[in-house]
Parts: sequence; C-alpha cells; structure tokens
Amino acid sequence: MDEQNRLQDRDFKYVMQDTGAIYLGARYSYEELLEEEMVAFKLKTIITHYILKDVEPSTTLESHFYYMIADSFSYQTFRELKVKVKVSLPEEKRSLTGKVKLCYKDRVYTLKELTDLNLARKKQMGMIIREIIFSKLGLMSFSV
Repeated sequence: MDEQNRLQDRDFKYVMQDTGAIYLGARYSYEELLEEEMVAFKLKTIITHYILKDVEPSTTLESHFYYMIADSFSYQTFRELKVKVKVSLPEEKRSLTGKVKLCYKDRVYTLKELTDLNLARKKQMGMIIREIIFSKLGLMSFSV
C-alpha cells in the first residue's frame, strides 16, 4: 500500500463518542478494533463472541456492512445494538459558470435501510460506507 493510501486509510480509522453514541471509522478491521484501546470492552466482547462467527477478523467494517444481508447472524446482532451507518453518496453540482463538479453528500441509514438496498443498487449509487454508529443505549441493553 502506498503512502497516500495508508494516510487516507488512517483518516477513516477513528473512535469517537458523545452522550448517545460511539462512532467508528469504517476502515477498521475487526482485528484492529479488538486491539484499539479506545473501543469499549463490551463492544470488543460482542465482536469476539458474536460478530467473528460470521466474518474473518481481517474483514473491515466498510466491507462487512456493504455486503451484509438481512438473514445473517451479524445483522441480527447489529440490529439489537441499534447500529446506524453513515455513507457518502456522489452528487454532481453545477457552478454558476456551468461547470459540473463532483461532491459527496453524507447520509445516515438504519441497518434495515442499508440491507434493503441490493448490491447492484449500492454500486449504481456509488455508495461509500464511512462510519458505523453504535447506540450507547443499544450497547447498554445488550446482554452478552
């Protein structure tokens, strides 16, 4: 991986939280999340005991959520956690001079909305998964 791709990858590997949610950059692999000290112990436990039954540790969040189907075990687990997914969608904007410029618009999908879109539709839209949002209430009420 060249330096620019590595730096760009790092821009989408972060852990942030506020009073209601935990935000994870979608370029993290599950393996990296388990090593990340800023990730809550309960979330690491859920990943270890539930999510890694469906996917390889080297799978990124971005890839897993992009290809996720509604009848998978990990879908059921993430649904219980009240997970939402932030995506970027390309959009063409016209300037005053008439030039067309490509911009990206962010949108937050529920897990059901995301999995209801088939793979061809996601590709047609040019969807890029940026962030996974975990509800703290969902995490708190999840019994391991």
